[in-house]
Amino acid sequence: MTFHDRGTSWFLAQLKANSGHIAERNLKRQGFRTFLPMENATRQVRGKFVNALRPLFPGYVFVAFDITMGHWRAVNSTYGITRLVSFGKDPAPVPLDIISQLMLRCDASGKLLAPKLLKPGDQVRLTTGPFADFVATVESIAADRRVFVLMEIMGGETRVAVPVEQLRIA
Repeated sequence: MTFHDRGTSWFLAQLKANSGHIAERNLKRQGFRTFLPMENATRQVRGKFVNALRPLFPGYVFVAFDITMGHWRAVNSTYGITRLVSFGKDPAPVPLDIISQLMLRCDASGKLLAPKLLKPGDQVRLTTGPFADFVATVESIAADRRVFVLMEIMGGETRVAVPVEQLRIA
């Protein structure tokens, strides 16, 4: 994934409900570059915990194009897209450093990678398992990439070992 080409900027497009992959496919078919960062998340479905990929920014996809060429009208009329995020009459570009930092934290398919530099005292959010969306504090990190976190459960602190892949910095 490249961050930037001459004259090209990244923009944020609002998606229609449940249309992320449809919009991304249609934009790519038209020659636009897209970036839809995804993360592992756990949801409860019919009483069972299910792990699945979900968008890091639900309802939005990043799109790259040269605004001076007028391509933004084609993006706005793409099936699956509601509109480009704008301030005034023209779409607002997303700062390049935000896009580049997001891309550096994702693999080639856009999946968010586990944080590499955790240290004791960091606040983290669990992304999968029965404690999904719980916020915890890193207590220590073992050599086998397990992270021991402290979480508040039922009024007391509990120590839990979690693989680093299941954590996101809060």
